[in-house]
Amino acid sequence: MKIFRYAIQTVFKSLWREKWINFLTILSISIGLSLLTSFIMITLNMDSVLQRWAKNFGIVVYLDEDLNKEEENALKNRFLKDTDIVEVKYISKEEALKELHKTLGANALILEGLDENPLPSSFELRLKSSLIEPGIVKNKALQIEQMPGVDEVQYGEKWLSSLYAVSKTMKVGAMMVGGAIFIAITFITYSTIKIFFYRRKDEIETLKLLGATRSFIRLPFLLEGLIIGLLGGIISSLVIFGIYSFTSIKMVEFLPSINLVMASLPFQVYLIVPFAGAVVSVIGSFIAVGKIRY
Repeated sequence: MKIFRYAIQTVFKSLWREKWINFLTILSISIGLSLLTSFIMITLNMDSVLQRWAKNFGIVVYLDEDLNKEEENALKNRFLKDTDIVEVKYISKEEALKELHKTLGANALILEGLDENPLPSSFELRLKSSLIEPGIVKNKALQIEQMPGVDEVQYGEKWLSSLYAVSKTMKVGAMMVGGAIFIAITFITYSTIKIFFYRRKDEIETLKLLGATRSFIRLPFLLEGLIIGLLGGIISSLVIFGIYSFTSIKMVEFLPSINLVMASLPFQVYLIVPFAGAVVSVIGSFIAVGKIRY
């Protein structure tokens, strides 16, 4: 207990004595963790948009002109039995024309000169959200297109592929940025603790002459690294929470639709960030005191 009390007292003395170096180290760690957490937040928001869009994602199946009612019902039953399809909606030619009239609004006058309805009947199919991936949807669309009575299948292939490509890139980017930032924090803490060690070399020599063990000498440096990383993580969490609160409260006044695409970080993340900062800083401190011969 006395050893731990001595280590704590030494740490706080060092934090105050070397306050400017500690301040810069804490600031560097908080900036690194803030960048990483921001990147993760953007990635989560991309996933949130994708999941919301997936719930309403559908394949539109246009039917042949000469298809009779019985054949249409047979096709509908086939879709209903498909376990990959969760919803089947039939749209007749008449309903399609009415919808087009609504969409065109004041410009619907251009349809007045038509002798007959040019729009085909169709089915709108909604797939399971777990299947909304470019490759799976493309294969499904090709299968449906080969069915008798189906004229054409549309599902927004380019939009789906682009959205998933961006989402995948963001996830890979988050992992790479995360790895780079953790290495940077480890190196920053390593360098800081190494400086402190050499500045206290005379004190350490005195402790060695008095019979102090390596563990006794190392403990204050490890605790100092832990506190530096913890403070950096706490500042990072506060900054990210502040940015999110400002965006969700103030930005919504100018851009109300931002709430539809913004997803907040789980509360646990705000606790994990300080913990991660502390762990990585302790690793850097441990490497620093382990590399030095004394």
